[in-house]
Amino acid sequence: MSSTAVTSVQADIVVDVPQERTFRVFTGRFDEIKPREHNLLAVPIERTVLEPHAGGTVYDVGTDGSRCTWARVLAYEPSERLVLSWDISPRWQLEPDPGHTSEVEIRFIAEGAQRTRVALEHRHLDRHGEGWESFTSLGAGDGWPLYLDRFRAATQRDAAGA
Repeated sequence: MSSTAVTSVQADIVVDVPQERTFRVFTGRFDEIKPREHNLLAVPIERTVLEPHAGGTVYDVGTDGSRCTWARVLAYEPSERLVLSWDISPRWQLEPDPGHTSEVEIRFIAEGAQRTRVALEHRHLDRHGEGWESFTSLGAGDGWPLYLDRFRAATQRDAAGA
């Protein structure tokens, strides 16, 4: 076994959408991207809000009006990148200590006038402490690949004018 643990996961997707619009869809339609079943509230999620500025937050609003803030916007650089904190512990509870949170960086890389690569890295997983290794599963299945698949569908709806 290697003495170097993998402390990040990556996922990426290429969409046939210009870079600026790709960023706008990702940040402006995040409610469509985050699955409702990814829920820390005691009630179903009505909507997910990504506040589009550094210092903003990402939160879910429940059907009863309750609110769960599960990320902070660390960097908001239109058309280029978005960095969020991951304020969720390995026990799937809110993590109040920023020293025990990881980061999710989403970069939007133009591969032509009408094509953009969206590269996601969820890094510093080990900051979460005991049990952090369970977060490596976010790189597969219904983790970040699911978010990116839902993002692709949102870009298609955007292109169709929906």
